[in-house]
Amino acid sequence: MDLLLHLLPLLLLFISIPSSSPANSPAPAPSPGCNGILLTYSLDGRNIIRPHVSNPKSQPYSFTATATILNSGDRDLLSWAFLISFRHRELIVSASPGVLTDGSAFPYSTPQDSPTSFSGFPNTDLKTPIETANDLTQIQTSISIVGTLFGSPPPAIPLPFNLSLSDPSYRCPAPDFTFNSTTSISSCCVFDPTFDNSTTSLDNSSVSEPFLPRRSGDLTISYDVIQSFSSSYLALVTIANNAPLGRLDNWRLSWQWMHDEFIYSMRGAYTSVSGANDCIFGIQGQYYQDLDFSKVLNCQRSPTILDLPVSMFNDTDRGRIPFCCRNGTILPSSMDASQAKSAFQVQVFKMRPDLNRTKLYPPQNFKISGISLNPDYQCSQPIRVSPSQFPDPSGLQASSTAVSSWQVVCNITNPKSSSSKCCVSFSSFYNDSVIPCKTCACGCPASSSRRTCNTTAPALLLPPQALLVPFDNRTLEAKAWASIKHFQVPNPLPCPDNCGVSINWHVYTDYSGGWSSRITLFNWEDTSLANWFVALDMGKAYDGFEASYSFNGTAIGNNTVFLQGFDGLNYLVGEVDGANPGDPRIPGKQQSVISFSKKNTPGIDVVAGDGYPKKVFFNGEECSLPDYLPSNGGSRIGTGFSLLGLCLTVVVATTLLVLQQ
Repeated sequence: MDLLLHLLPLLLLFISIPSSSPANSPAPAPSPGCNGILLTYSLDGRNIIRPHVSNPKSQPYSFTATATILNSGDRDLLSWAFLISFRHRELIVSASPGVLTDGSAFPYSTPQDSPTSFSGFPNTDLKTPIETANDLTQIQTSISIVGTLFGSPPPAIPLPFNLSLSDPSYRCPAPDFTFNSTTSISSCCVFDPTFDNSTTSLDNSSVSEPFLPRRSGDLTISYDVIQSFSSSYLALVTIANNAPLGRLDNWRLSWQWMHDEFIYSMRGAYTSVSGANDCIFGIQGQYYQDLDFSKVLNCQRSPTILDLPVSMFNDTDRGRIPFCCRNGTILPSSMDASQAKSAFQVQVFKMRPDLNRTKLYPPQNFKISGISLNPDYQCSQPIRVSPSQFPDPSGLQASSTAVSSWQVVCNITNPKSSSSKCCVSFSSFYNDSVIPCKTCACGCPASSSRRTCNTTAPALLLPPQALLVPFDNRTLEAKAWASIKHFQVPNPLPCPDNCGVSINWHVYTDYSGGWSSRITLFNWEDTSLANWFVALDMGKAYDGFEASYSFNGTAIGNNTVFLQGFDGLNYLVGEVDGANPGDPRIPGKQQSVISFSKKNTPGIDVVAGDGYPKKVFFNGEECSLPDYLPSNGGSRIGTGFSLLGLCLTVVVATTLLVLQQ
């Protein structure tokens, strides 16, 4: 018994040793020398997980970490975003409290070439120690991070290589730490007094509550609470297109409720799923026991919202909201400013502990998209801005003010893995062959043993008439053309371009005083495209633009010519079946001749390449261009009415005649 009493302290010592590595340790105390924003990242624990692999660099580990942001300065930090530069292929499974700034969902694979940004929610702003008497709940936020990392076996300690803020007015020095000697790193971000903040900050002394200035972006979403009650509120959501060439068709908007809110009703739009089952069997049904849930529109945590059709604009129950009910079409203001925004109203019911008319939280993780031919957008988290003002509906020279307003900024992105969504072919009067769209210009099927086409071989040159038939029906004509012209034919043949829309640019004439081209649009999709537009970067030839004869053409600056259909002819129909069974399908087509003068472009060489666009955009999406231009077997100047011109002109004229009957 005495021996057991002597061994008891030793046994307790062994029991107290943690099993994870590194040992759990609290975040370091705030540095007394940091008079700014103190950023800290602490690795709390790490454990090896299966599968066990022989390569140490590929071994997965689960980890927990704490990222802390503390305001130790004399300026409020509004809508903060904490940037962490991970380097061990971390997969973030959860981060609480907080959200990813770009709206991505968990699990999230951290990029290795750029930092991962965390935004606060619900604590988006950090006040100063002075105005809060150093109340940590108002000046500090700690994010608990759980995830998986790869490699860096013990005793190495996997830590990020940098911490910073997204706010450019703060300078954040590189963390000072010695590798393998600490489980945490920190950085003290200091406000730069020389930074020009005239467009990025507000004087907080002039308002009762601090707000961030409104930001610019390709697309902005305003979330304005216009009526507020203890258990519900009414919000106006406005989507505004600010990109000169961006657009959306059949837009789909989604977000995430973070406080168990649900949509009671909506005007000007509707949700893709209706029903209240999630509420009836959830905590919402337990609290609102007397509410008629048969009238509740949607109880999903992540609802998807769509625009109403034009026919429902005057519906007294669901429509009659300005800028609503356009079937999801948002055009660029350069095309039609009156159709550059969309709006709808949503009535939201809240849950405890937010049952107060001043307890208002917007949804997070906004995402918006259109059809496949529209650009891709990435949205930031909502930021609190000054309340929006609206004209008085009575027509008086007065305005009403929103209770609270938030702004979401969405920008067009081009992911590395993404491919084009439209393509361009080149042809000319001085060359018989057409240079088609590049192989797999809009993506190719995934690697498969069944694939019978070559993804890397250059596309075969085509005879002019081959542009009028789908790719699957071009094989015989392309091979016959290659035999006539003695072109080399790869085996297997190149894969198709897989583009839903293709555009042919044909240099039509070249003479001493000017030149002309012809542009033809082909829609290979089943869906018709209303209110289409094409933007052409004409480079040196821009100043010589004169007119577009079958399209509405406008020179809008920045070397760009903007084309769209005239009223009644702005509908690019989809692909239809041929006249007889077994005939190739026929694409929707539209065509116009464009004239240029050489008076304002002295020295222009049309045949050498100045007669071809440098960039082509269709409905805001940049199209893939051929890698080379038609060769000139001896410069010939004249009208040059080619076989392609004859074929396309006859076919388009016939199509338009049929459509008018």
